[in-house]
Amino acid sequence: MIRHALALSFLLAATQTATAQSDDPATFGPALDDRHLSVIPRTEAEAARIRAVTAAPTDFTRPEAFEGLPAGKATVRARANADAFSLPSGNIAFDREMDFKLGNGLFKKLWVSAPSSTLASDGLGPLYNARGCQNCHIKDGRGHAPEGPDDGAVSMFLRLSVPGGTGPAGIADYLATLPDPNYGEQLQDLAIAGQAAEGRMVITYTETPVTLADGSVVSLRAPSYAVADLGYGPLHPDVMLSPRVAPQMIGLGLLEAIPAADILALADPDDADGDGISGRPNIVWSVEYQVPMLGRFGLKAGAPTVRQQSAAAFAGDMGLSNPLFPDPSGECTMAQTLCRDAPAGQEPGLRDGLEVDGQSLDLVTFYSRNLGVPARRGMDDPQVLRGKAVFHDLGCAACHTPKHVTHRLHDQPEQSFQLIWPYTDLLLHDMGEGLADNRPEARATGREWRTPPLWGIGLSATVTGHSQFLHDGRARNLLEALLWHGGEAQTARDGVAALPAPDRAALIAFLESL
Repeated sequence: MIRHALALSFLLAATQTATAQSDDPATFGPALDDRHLSVIPRTEAEAARIRAVTAAPTDFTRPEAFEGLPAGKATVRARANADAFSLPSGNIAFDREMDFKLGNGLFKKLWVSAPSSTLASDGLGPLYNARGCQNCHIKDGRGHAPEGPDDGAVSMFLRLSVPGGTGPAGIADYLATLPDPNYGEQLQDLAIAGQAAEGRMVITYTETPVTLADGSVVSLRAPSYAVADLGYGPLHPDVMLSPRVAPQMIGLGLLEAIPAADILALADPDDADGDGISGRPNIVWSVEYQVPMLGRFGLKAGAPTVRQQSAAAFAGDMGLSNPLFPDPSGECTMAQTLCRDAPAGQEPGLRDGLEVDGQSLDLVTFYSRNLGVPARRGMDDPQVLRGKAVFHDLGCAACHTPKHVTHRLHDQPEQSFQLIWPYTDLLLHDMGEGLADNRPEARATGREWRTPPLWGIGLSATVTGHSQFLHDGRARNLLEALLWHGGEAQTARDGVAALPAPDRAALIAFLESL
């Protein structure tokens, strides 16, 4: 039985006839044609220029050309306050800035339960994790793990699934799962009046000291996860739990505008070049276009576009129906009958009959695409330049690809043909057993994660007030995050541990300048 709307959208794909796909990333075919974008094809001359400008650096004594503008003309001035991630693209036109502000209002809106006199804001839940987008994406930055048992930590949640199911036709190696029969795909720790929350996440940390080559000792905290106060019976005995902290929001439209062909060209699933790095693309089902597409967003690259990622968050995190996920009950499973019988916020004839109508979803998508990336700071500092050389010497750039050039686009001038420096290949990499959540997602295994962009990482604490990193916030600073790397990144991690203290400090200074 299909348990809820989000599962339905993906499992229906198994009955669709998709374009035949090869498992060779270079020949995935027309279904990976960037149909979400209005593309102006590159000329041969442009392709040659792009190859030259994105080549690896050879001179680390000075910054590269345009390095100070990580988002190209869309770069914004770096602010030393909590608004650093909340500015619109630096090249946004005046008449489009109003759409950005309207999207910002929707992003910050606090939703209420139905029925309500505030018809434009009702429909929350019945089960939910947050009342608004910015409750999780703190000032458009990262969420955080709970600091103690009384910390609500609404910016972190648990994904749930059990083995089984059938993957969409045409997607090789799709690792299908099913929602938990009682709780669905996500644990909701909040509920509207008259409903019971599903439960609460419990985290236990174990501190483990790690001694570096110079004798310095760093303590890593290893989390274990459980669920308490279950409101709807037991979890499935084979349930898989995956903790997720909300990622930062900047530069999403630029990542969406990188040609799929450029990302696929970086994939090396069989490590043919022998460098120990074997990035793989996640190919996922597009709810909007009903075809397989390249996954780009989410911690395992489980969403193909900013619009689908936004729609899924409205449905899964807040229980709000929208054009892509129209079930007003959100994450309520068929077993949660009281939840499914609760009043919806859909008014016939208003807002497309949805709690989040098409225009609102488009505005939030526009806002999310156009959150500006701050300019680099101190990139010509000798210590930062030394750290950049260390970053490349350790092989970090093999996954955290520094540079890309976006498509030329007819209708997205802010993202069109920009040289950007996100430091990601948007591919999946095996990060070792230490970081494994053991929960697959589409083609991603339980040990694989998408390479996170590094731009803005040095301003994270300024924006959010914390310096937690990795998918579940276990790392309390950048050095801890580096030392958690394993799998394909084990050699680079060991290189970090072997660095003399000045080089280690230089590497951190470089990362903080991004």
